This record gives sequence, structure tokens and C-alpha cells, in this order.
Amino acid sequence: MRKVIAMKMKLGLFLLATLLSFTTNAFADSDPNFYIFLCFGQSNMDGAGRIEQQDKTVDERFQVLAALDYPKMGRKMGSWYDAVPPLCREAGRLGPADYFGRTMVANLPEKTRVGVVVVAVPGCKIELFEKDTFKTYIDTERDWMKNIVKEYDGNPYQRLVDMAKVAQRDGVIKGILIHQGESNPNDQEWTKKVKFIYDNLIKDLNLKVEEVPLLAGETVNADQNGTCAGMNKIIAELPKTLPNSYVISSAGCTSRERLHFDSAGYRELGKRYAEKMLSLLGHKVAEPKTEPK
Repeated sequence: MRKVIAMKMKLGLFLLATLLSFTTNAFADSDPNFYIFLCFGQSNMDGAGRIEQQDKTVDERFQVLAALDYPKMGRKMGSWYDAVPPLCREAGRLGPADYFGRTMVANLPEKTRVGVVVVAVPGCKIELFEKDTFKTYIDTERDWMKNIVKEYDGNPYQRLVDMAKVAQRDGVIKGILIHQGESNPNDQEWTKKVKFIYDNLIKDLNLKVEEVPLLAGETVNADQNGTCAGMNKIIAELPKTLPNSYVISSAGCTSRERLHFDSAGYRELGKRYAEKMLSLLGHKVAEPKTEPK
């Protein structure tokens, strides 16, 4: 209980400091060339790929806003850092956001920077991000998942919103990335739930629907014998429910154990997220990838 109270006090003080800072710099413009992307979901967004030598160097134009403290890496919640993985949690690994950002900066003008805010909880259902009812869901979950949720002060959705507001002081939110679905197999209401969460983010962050597309990645594909490949049929229906949304194919993205991608799979999936986002922003990709049919 003391730990929970201390965490809440810490977040409260952080948000107060943020508000005071914003007030002090009232009417200061954020950088229109700093593109911010919100990323959320479950374990595949958290990242499960081995971080290899090639992943440890990154263009400083690609930044991550820490949504948690990373004591071993010297990162503090609410501060920007070069986007060296892990990007979600200190215990995380390589994920799709890594090569999304790398591909973005490689194909955007040199004056443009990219920042990501990543909030993900392994194993969670989409219900965890439903702002009004998430507690009813998490109260029924396993203790290990509850412990991860506690790192977000018990409310991952609110932490995503709080960090997004911090990011908005510095840049402009240009899109939202989601990778989730493995824990909602055969859930015919999934598309409606995603739209509800998207609509809340748009409202809570004072965004415009037409300016903020949502990109949803497929689970490990049937061509990799994906355990949850059947969920991709439901994910494919998302644009019918949420018009400004796009599905990112996982076809050919290699898997580690049929549920999570391996490092190469994450790199390819991240590039595909970026290629779609770049096209939506009106930018050409230097060497576009051809997705398997």
C-alpha cells in the first residue's frame, strides 16, 4: 500500500511540475517537425526480440519518451532519450516501434525528428485500455500482470495519455500504433473496443481524427504457423469500424515461437508500419518492401 501511495505521489508531483513548466512557457509553440507516435498493446508491442549489436546504435533524430523509470539505463519517466532499445520497459526487448522509428527518420527530411511513447502490458486483453472499466478486468488477472500494471500506477491508459501530453509540449502527435489481439482470440467486438479506445485518445488529447491515423499490426501470420493467426481475420475488419485505420500485414515476418516475432520479424514489421505511415504523410520510401502475398 505504501508503495502504491508513493508511486501516486511521484506521478502527481511529476504532472504538477509538467503543468508549471507548461504555464511558465505558455503559448510556446511545439516543434512542428517533431513527429510523435503513440504505441500501445500487449507483449509484441512491449517487444520480445533479442536485442542484437545492430540494434544498439540509433540516429539521435529518433527519440523515445520514457513512460517508466529505467534505473539501470538512467532513464526517468517523462524525459526524452535516444531510442536505443528497450523502448517500453526496462525488462522489455526489441519490438516493432524500434524499426518503425528508424525507418521513419531514414525517409523523412533531416530537419524532422521522430518520437515514440510506448505503453504495453504483456498478456493483456484490449479491455485493459478501456478507461472507465479497466479495473474490473485487471482485478481478475494474474498477479504477474497486475505487478506490471502497477508500474503504470495501476492505469496504463492514463499513463499513455499523461505521457502523450508531455510529448505534445515538444512535438505534434501524428499517429497511433497498436499491436494487440493475441489475448482476444475470436472476439468479434474487438474492432469496436479499439475504436472506443481510439476515440477516447482523440478526445483526451484534443486531436483531430482526420489528422491521426491508427495502424494495427497483425499477429504472427498463418505462414509462420502463428498460434493466434485466426485473429487476423478480425483485425482485417478494423477499417470498416474505424475509417482512419490501416492494417499492417505480418505475412513473412518470422516468429520465435509462433506467438512472438523474432528480432528479424520485428524489424520487418516495424518497417511496414513506417512505410504505411510515411505514405499517409505524403513521403516516399527510399526502398519500399514488397509484402508477400
